[in-house]
Amino acid sequence: MAALERTLVLLKPDAVARGLVGKILQRFEEAGLKVVGTKMVQMDADLAKRHYFDLEERFGKSVFDVTANFMQTGPVIAYVFEGVEAVANVRRMVGSTFPNQAPPGTIRGDFAHTSKAYTEEKGTVAANLIHASGNVEEAAYEVDLWFDKSELFDYQTVAERFLF
Repeated sequence: MAALERTLVLLKPDAVARGLVGKILQRFEEAGLKVVGTKMVQMDADLAKRHYFDLEERFGKSVFDVTANFMQTGPVIAYVFEGVEAVANVRRMVGSTFPNQAPPGTIRGDFAHTSKAYTEEKGTVAANLIHASGNVEEAAYEVDLWFDKSELFDYQTVAERFLF
């Protein structure tokens, strides 16, 4: 059954440094997703470890280290979006992890281009602009990690009268 969900999106340091914040936010808002929380954060080692708690187990220490270090190179903008099946819809809009595999029309497909082969060869991170929660359970964990309840808002947009 379709559900109203909340999901976390992080605009990574490369998205912020490249000045793509407005363009990326606009895509989510135009799709009918509602911003219910936002803030700019300088990620530290502790937050990186809590956010990427399973990355080392899944992909190895070197992937965790490269990712955690990259996420600390500049500010990150965190959003909580709300909408019908928000988790899956945001993932679809973001595109594949490796931008060269993301189709045109997705955020990564339109604004990034690095490949898995290149990042592995160089021992670097895939500069893919954005993190989006992978599933509903992950979204709940990540929203709670990044935002206090007092930082999340319930309100109605004009568009909700037509979309929901």
